[in-house]
Amino acid sequence: MSKKTKLGVAGVAGVALVIILTLAAMRSGTKPVNVRIEPVQKRDLIASVTASGNVTPHTKVDLSSDITGKIVRLAVKEGQIVSKGQFLLQIDPQEAQANVQRAEAALSAAKASSAQAKASLIQAQKSYERSLEIKKVNAQLISDEQLEQLRTTVDVDQAVLESQNHLVDQNAAQLAQVRSALGKTTIYAPMAGRVTRLNVEGGETAIMGTLNKDAATLLTISDMSDLETKVKVDETDVARIRMGDSALVQIDAFPDTTFIGRVTKISNSSVKSPTATQASGDQAVDYEVTIQLLNVPPETRPDFSATAKIVTDSRRNVLSIPIIALTVRENEAIQSGDTAVGLGKPKPKKEVGKKDVEGVFVVSGDNKVTFRPVKRGITGEKHFEVLGGLKEGEKIVAGTYQAIRELKDGALVKETKPDPKKPGA
Repeated sequence: MSKKTKLGVAGVAGVALVIILTLAAMRSGTKPVNVRIEPVQKRDLIASVTASGNVTPHTKVDLSSDITGKIVRLAVKEGQIVSKGQFLLQIDPQEAQANVQRAEAALSAAKASSAQAKASLIQAQKSYERSLEIKKVNAQLISDEQLEQLRTTVDVDQAVLESQNHLVDQNAAQLAQVRSALGKTTIYAPMAGRVTRLNVEGGETAIMGTLNKDAATLLTISDMSDLETKVKVDETDVARIRMGDSALVQIDAFPDTTFIGRVTKISNSSVKSPTATQASGDQAVDYEVTIQLLNVPPETRPDFSATAKIVTDSRRNVLSIPIIALTVRENEAIQSGDTAVGLGKPKPKKEVGKKDVEGVFVVSGDNKVTFRPVKRGITGEKHFEVLGGLKEGEKIVAGTYQAIRELKDGALVKETKPDPKKPGA
């Protein structure tokens, strides 16, 4: 038999086999399910957590006033760069200056009274000492009563002097207090940075920060050389994040640039919405993760929207399957196949337990599928790492989602090419 004749016979046999399989499927009433088939192969995988947030400076200061008064001088504008100690604004100092002058006058008067009391004490002490010496020389010249009166005068003048000294201290403290109030009318920059927020204009009234912090904030100075983004991460993902994890950050204001970041802080308490209540148990729980940005441009501003992709793990050249291929099936009841002794009949099926099992549908040579449990590792963007249950090169059902959800063991499948216009096909 020639080579061409052999190839012709083989072709006819193949066509006959396909016809037989098709007729068998038609007789059995089953039609092949259109699916996408892929081989199990090795890939590089990167596990990540994606979350969104805003850009904020690592260090910033909200400046408010400790006194209430009218702003008479404003020396900065929003966006201006300032140095530490630079003059920013002044609140009307007239009342504070008047208080200082009154306190200075009161202190001067108290010091004068103290000096007078001291002079009176010195005079009283000298009179008492002279009378005491005379008494010792001639007791008849000064009576005991006169000596006691002189001694009482000394004690009284001593008490007056102490009182005047306390009054001096009191007035000195009052002067220090009003001078401090006067100093608070002038506000200087506590740090170098940029004025990222200016809430007041010249002529407006500044109120004390203790009354209403938000309303009392005059301006904000931020160190724009050290920026970070704070993102909200779902509770199901935050446990996979570690300090020092690298991150790729996209800032909406710079859509064509990706920035590098590193996790510097993971909050221990959840971020709760102002409207959240303890009774709402179905509400999502998020945790704040801080990512330091390493290469942001100088045009970056606070509160820019950002999306961070935090890399939590990576694998090189590992077995992997498409995420869409993994499905869940209820494990079959574990049965005993022993035969009842002396009866020749199988024992009743005993259900030991059921649980959901993750796995994939493996395609055999006759295009039938079998559900096989798999053990998976990290999750990449589009693929799972396979730790057990599959071998490289085995063919599995990789789509569509609807087909995988409805597949059963032994089902006949037919490979179709994915439609690029249908995502997830």
